[in-house]
Amino acid sequence: MSANAILLLMFGSLTVFMLTGLPIAFVLGGLSLLFTVTLWEPNAVIVLVLQIYDTMKSEALLAIPLFILMACILQRSGVIEDLYRAMELWFGRIKGGLAIGTVIICVVMAAMTGVVGAAVTAMGILALPEMLKRGYKPQLALGTICASGTLGILIPPSVLTIVYAVTAQISIGQMLIAGLVPGLILASLYIGYIVVVGWLRPDWVPLDPNMQAVPLKAKLLALKALAFPSMLIVMILGSIFFGVATPTESAAVGVAGAMIPALLKRRLNLGMLRASGVDSLKATSMILWITLGAKAYVAIFTGLGGADTLLEFIKGLEVNRWLILGAMMLLLVFLGTVLDELGIILLTVPVFLPIVRLLGFDELWFGVLYAITIQMGYISPPFGYTLFYIKGTLPKQIGMDLVYKGVIPFFILQFVGLLICAAFPDLVTYLPRLMAER
Repeated sequence: MSANAILLLMFGSLTVFMLTGLPIAFVLGGLSLLFTVTLWEPNAVIVLVLQIYDTMKSEALLAIPLFILMACILQRSGVIEDLYRAMELWFGRIKGGLAIGTVIICVVMAAMTGVVGAAVTAMGILALPEMLKRGYKPQLALGTICASGTLGILIPPSVLTIVYAVTAQISIGQMLIAGLVPGLILASLYIGYIVVVGWLRPDWVPLDPNMQAVPLKAKLLALKALAFPSMLIVMILGSIFFGVATPTESAAVGVAGAMIPALLKRRLNLGMLRASGVDSLKATSMILWITLGAKAYVAIFTGLGGADTLLEFIKGLEVNRWLILGAMMLLLVFLGTVLDELGIILLTVPVFLPIVRLLGFDELWFGVLYAITIQMGYISPPFGYTLFYIKGTLPKQIGMDLVYKGVIPFFILQFVGLLICAAFPDLVTYLPRLMAER
């Protein structure tokens, strides 16, 4: 069978089986075994075994369960509730203040945990009822929570960034740090949009007439809620940036640090640790099963000549390299509406990276553009993952149609952020370069 036919067969069968709703890990693993036996030879199954073994002994992947465990412990420690109360005191009397505070909390949570589901779910429980009670436009409140919650994809320590770096075989530490400035740019765009909405459409973000002025002393006292998150962020990001610890080691430090507020609030007990451990085990198992399946699938795809065929096709195109890059980004946004984000990374990165190198683009820079595009897929109707996270927190009177309407302006803002990072690569690469020099 020709390489072109193999390329079409592998991608076509993968698409068909994924549309059936079968678990992606088993689709990838099953097709890998089937194509190895039928298109290659039975003895080549050893390639699958070696890929699985190489993945299982990867020290870099140890950071994933540790960061997830840290997020689960923090979620049960009461830190997030304290942060929200502090933001409410500081921004409650500003037009759109609760929405602005929600964005800031999501930035802090992203820098503490790197897990998207935790931020979206927590803000759906804490911030959404308060904004609706104050008369905020539901679309604005929902869009703010969904978009801000995805900042954990970019702002370190991001679990998805670690998966990308391991798959692309580039520095995890530099890849994590590269997402910091772009993440803050996106957060600034969200806050700017909320401010403009408050100016042009004040009825969308009304002030609570019963809200009393808070003395400055009370506001300053409320800032103690930021003390622990700031300490944890410095411990994790500082240790990575200055080369004191590897991302895996900093994740272990983060787990130990996450227990401190739980201990101080007397929430640290065997039941809490057991529940956090079980949640971490479930999330990690899902990630690693998909990783094993995707690694095997890509190995067979490459071994059968699919990757070489794709590269030759790209070389034969007489178009500007930026058009090829744009086509890859559009494909990622489309995949984000129908496919798990981990599956997207593990399937497309081994295929895209040779193309990126061929076109002469920086791999770290491309990785950040990749992450922003994954964010866009996260809030893309109808199957973006964030939309399902927020669905579980919606009151009965609010349907998914309002969620879809709410995320559209933020999707556009994410696209603007993508263009900014594409046009000014130094925004992405400056900190990693500085880190490498250290």
